[in-house]
Amino acid sequence: MEALVALSDGTVFSGTAFGAPGESLGEMVFNTSMTGYQEILTDPSYAGQIVCMTYPMIGNYGITPKDEESSRPQVRGFIVKECSRIYNNWRAQQSLPDYLQYHSVIGIEGIDTRELTRKVRIHGTMNAILSTEDLDPDSLVKKAKDWEGLDGLDMASQVSCQHAYTVNIDNPSYHVVALDFVIKRNIIECLNKIGCNVTVVPAKTTANDILALNPDGIFLSNGPGDPRPLHYAVSTSKELIGQKPIFGICLGHEILGLAFDAKIIRLKYGHRGANQPIKDKATGQILITSENHGWAIDPRSLPNEVDVTRSNLNDGCVEGLAHKELPVFSIQCHPEASPGPHDSMHLFNHFAELMKQHLG
Repeated sequence: MEALVALSDGTVFSGTAFGAPGESLGEMVFNTSMTGYQEILTDPSYAGQIVCMTYPMIGNYGITPKDEESSRPQVRGFIVKECSRIYNNWRAQQSLPDYLQYHSVIGIEGIDTRELTRKVRIHGTMNAILSTEDLDPDSLVKKAKDWEGLDGLDMASQVSCQHAYTVNIDNPSYHVVALDFVIKRNIIECLNKIGCNVTVVPAKTTANDILALNPDGIFLSNGPGDPRPLHYAVSTSKELIGQKPIFGICLGHEILGLAFDAKIIRLKYGHRGANQPIKDKATGQILITSENHGWAIDPRSLPNEVDVTRSNLNDGCVEGLAHKELPVFSIQCHPEASPGPHDSMHLFNHFAELMKQHLG
């Protein structure tokens, strides 16, 4: 089945559909990971986005339910150079095309993903539309141009859990309350592995309600979209700073920056992949990390009591924050990986150490 991809700059690509038929608008981004497509598809941080994979062959190891980061794909569309309909993996239970079709997600293959990626790199993230229904290029370009986009939208509260839930382990050492912007499953597993019972609460939970749960530490989760409209989360974080150890990842890192009265800047095309190099300023160590974000903290706007602990070697982007006196820190990358390297996994242990010290 023929399918078209149209960008708001007027570029149109023709390819072949796999997955579900239909039409979908979203923000066009690219991911440079060679593997981990299932984790990328189900990562809630991709809500509202159409993802183009730069690696040429995708789908060859199928779909394994245990590898999902949420209950379903979060992307609005998926673009690959070539989709493998045959998979070879003893754990797999389904092919990639069947998985996307089951979840009503449009996939397109057979387009020049290198050219599409270059477009985004040169001109920046832009509106896009995928369609198997409307094959008129001019019509699709107009739809992409007319779409309001994601900037200024509170995506987190739309996809956050509606009710609190707890993921417990045997013989826990700590109790962590995670503010859900929407948390990846593997992050909860990482918190469990360092000895934490985890209570996940909705994004708009107040500081008083969080403290009433008697946590040993507070976690600010990853999530989709623009952090600037999340005034409620920034206000809550401000109230919690200094009360308990706090750890933020990705969107949680950006919210923590806003809570420190820093400014947020839009990156031209973002960081999305499993090969982003960052430097630890204290040790000089280079870490290869998994990232998925389109916004960053402006280092010039940070107060004196907050240190930039890590920076991206590609563009100097702020990758980590830490308060000089209080047990509060954050990281822009995804230390839990899924997919990606585990170079920064030790940050979960650092969170556990801060909670241990705080408990005395």
